[in-house]
Amino acid sequence: MIVCRSKAEIEKLRRVNQLVARILAELRHMVAPGVTTREIDASAEALVRVAGAEPAFKGYQGYPATVCASVNEQVVHGIPSPRRLVEGDVLSVDLGAKLDGFYGDCAVTVPVGRVSADADRLLRVTEEALFRGIDAVKPGARVSDIGAAVQAHVEAHRFSVVREFVGHGIGSSLHEEPQIANYGPGGRGPRLSEGMVLAIEPMVNFGDAAVKVLGDGWTAVTRDGTLSAHFEHTVVVTGGGCEILTLLDSDTARAREFVNAAVRT
Repeated sequence: MIVCRSKAEIEKLRRVNQLVARILAELRHMVAPGVTTREIDASAEALVRVAGAEPAFKGYQGYPATVCASVNEQVVHGIPSPRRLVEGDVLSVDLGAKLDGFYGDCAVTVPVGRVSADADRLLRVTEEALFRGIDAVKPGARVSDIGAAVQAHVEAHRFSVVREFVGHGIGSSLHEEPQIANYGPGGRGPRLSEGMVLAIEPMVNFGDAAVKVLGDGWTAVTRDGTLSAHFEHTVVVTGGGCEILTLLDSDTARAREFVNAAVRT
């Protein structure tokens, strides 16, 4: 069942998603050569709990950490560890929190120091693809219009969209209907309606789309060992399109640049 949220519920969702966005912004500043992903995770948990919220991922189906910290060829669900980041790595950080009964979810991929031109292009195109998908969100559109927009942008730049992991509805549960694939033809699936809240999260590989899950049961990596990037925003469908709940005021201008770049290309 797809739920359309009331104004009061949307305000609670706005609060928790803004909290997640603020914490994720703090974590981005931590990303540097020599830092461990476990240190980033510890800071994330402390910031979530100080704010009176709960980590959404820790304990979810047995997941052991507050963030997913995925390095280089790790696509998603990387478990924080004593591994130290090095110059040229890329790190995807996915963070969720629960506050007042509602969930927030956001992800970003961050360069560690100076990265290669190929890595920089992968990150840029993946974030642009996210905003392409967001631009497709409006009342009356179909769920699959989001994935069609993401796939078209990614493949125009000769990268690959991961099939095994998708976006989702979010609200009083971390994962709700509908599922939001990042690929496929448009014009299919449920129609979007005002009040629907969606976590849109393209995962894009530099090489082939195929992934595999490692022996820890969580960490997904590219089968060919190439880099992967992951960006996510939570949005609510409005009468005129959508509001990005995980977008901070300070990031609005940057987001507009990505939207414009995505439309141009």
